[in-house]
Amino acid sequence: MKNCLLLFMFLISASPAWANQEIKLQGLFTGKAVVSIDGQRRIIAVGETSPEGVKLIAIASQQATLEIDGNQENYTLGSSISLNFAEAKSVQERVYADDRGMFMSVGSINGQSVRFLLDTGATSVAMNTTQAKRLGVRYAIDGKPMTVSTASGFVKGYQVRLKSVSLGKIKRRNVEAMVIDGQHPGPILLGMTFLGGLKVEKAGNMLTLESR
Repeated sequence: MKNCLLLFMFLISASPAWANQEIKLQGLFTGKAVVSIDGQRRIIAVGETSPEGVKLIAIASQQATLEIDGNQENYTLGSSISLNFAEAKSVQERVYADDRGMFMSVGSINGQSVRFLLDTGATSVAMNTTQAKRLGVRYAIDGKPMTVSTASGFVKGYQVRLKSVSLGKIKRRNVEAMVIDGQHPGPILLGMTFLGGLKVEKAGNMLTLESR
């Protein structure tokens, strides 16, 4: 499989699927909340998302509004809620190569339909700025500016976090991605920040992906 884009960034694995996750609001102070997520203590500012995918929306007297998997709930101090987002133990998808040997497939980003090029040589999910704008990815506001090496030279890029990325029945949450300034890459690259959390096997013109 050809590398369509070389990204100079560390490999970051996508967050694993949640199962029986316990959320507890432990403290509040100006603009921030102390939240226990499966026993892991996090301090989250309003508008920020924890590595587990819990976003702090707002703070009011004695309570905070948290967004989890697109759903917003109000949590009072000391309250504890157990969430069950367990996926099937093993979900498998197959993608077949086209006549050019490329593994293309339809999937979704943040619930919106996209066309992916599966590329195990790309360290990250990657898209261009036009695609990011269509998907509502606020890369210029929420992204971290970076310099990216492409076949055309060094260009400006932004490291961002996608709420969800799906390919068939396989869904990953809180996925790191790269937005590249300009029109490259063409198709959105489904790189290792998504594929790295899966078992990937290639047999002839078939790529098998399996959640684990």
